[in-house]
Amino acid sequence: MKVHHRIEQPATQRPLVLAIGFFDGLHLGHREILRTLLRLRRPGYRAAVLSFRNHPSTFLRPDKVPPLLGTVEERVNLLASTGIDELFLVPFDERVARIGARAFCTDVIAGILGAKALVVGENFRFGAGREGDATLARETLAAYGTTVVAVPPFMDSDERVSSTRVRAAVLRGDMEAANRLLGESYAVRGRVVVGEGRGHDLDFPTANLAVPAEKTLPADGVYVVGARHDGRDYRGLVSIGTNPTFDGRTRTVEAWLLDFQETIYGQELTLRDFRFLREQRKFDSAEALLAQMREDATHVRFPSFLPA
Repeated sequence: MKVHHRIEQPATQRPLVLAIGFFDGLHLGHREILRTLLRLRRPGYRAAVLSFRNHPSTFLRPDKVPPLLGTVEERVNLLASTGIDELFLVPFDERVARIGARAFCTDVIAGILGAKALVVGENFRFGAGREGDATLARETLAAYGTTVVAVPPFMDSDERVSSTRVRAAVLRGDMEAANRLLGESYAVRGRVVVGEGRGHDLDFPTANLAVPAEKTLPADGVYVVGARHDGRDYRGLVSIGTNPTFDGRTRTVEAWLLDFQETIYGQELTLRDFRFLREQRKFDSAEALLAQMREDATHVRFPSFLPA
């Protein structure tokens, strides 16, 4: 997949079909939009996505920016995995925010990009003041021979699948619901950094993950997880929270991997397949905490005993 960092006329003259969206998390609704896009890609055509590097709220409502389901890098990789040919990943700034909906259709979609078809969600809004919708796009682009397809919402339990809904599930620790809405396991990636060393002192070494600040983390608690490092998969536990036994103030992500003895500071670790085990709580002593950690570990060593 080729990535463009500004909206520009590509060097090739091959016809283009286009989808527009932020695609945070690439949930089932997003995937339906992209499947529709790829079905419109005829032989010799290019399938492209127009998205934004930063969430529009960072410019329009900086005091109400939601935590994101994926970093920029994760979003790019997910989009690449769908089979699209090109990605226009541009900053959402004042120039983008002030362009009118009709001008966006005529100058960008039909003009610069020359799109033969545009695919959006049925509730898609665009242009200054969110004045544009699929109906306006269809009416404006008809003069240019551009087909507009508005994809109906993807429903789950009679409710529309959305990034907001996935985010709410992750924040409350309902990872089963989050995974169902995403169509795959929610993943948290981070670089392993030096921590307080308490795990080593307790003979229970953990990897402390530095997770990007914008990434949505599951609710505080202890989870059974799958972990991937350097192309290999492991079973383990992750504790998310403030280490109340030690009167912690900073929220941390600490992972313990079964039968793993390597030192991996500075390297990346990916956690997925989160399964909630228990809430965080303050123990009376380090010894009591260690006893609980050993009990937690039995759910990794003997996964058939995982709670239903």
